[in-house]
Amino acid sequence: MKLREISHSRTGDKGNISVISVIAYDERNYEKIKAEVTVERVRKQFEKIVKGNITRYEIESLGAVNFVMENALGGGVTRSLSIDPHGKALSSLLLEIELSD
Repeated sequence: MKLREISHSRTGDKGNISVISVIAYDERNYEKIKAEVTVERVRKQFEKIVKGNITRYEIESLGAVNFVMENALGGGVTRSLSIDPHGKALSSLLLEIELSD
């Protein structure tokens, strides 16, 4: 199953940093998300995009995990030559992570 089947995502940016939250649709799936959507899995999913550190924060009260990805936006909005300089589409790539059934 894809991560998108049990969660949705929001993306933000600050300079060359992309911040992506994964929020469980149902709180019963939060533990699965915490267990399977690790920094290592996210780094592998973004290996060609993120050049810096990735930090994960758990937000229990929202049933969410938040990833802060440094050096991820090609220099930032005003420097990037990307079609999506804010990195809003990166959430779709994250939600493509395959989870165990």
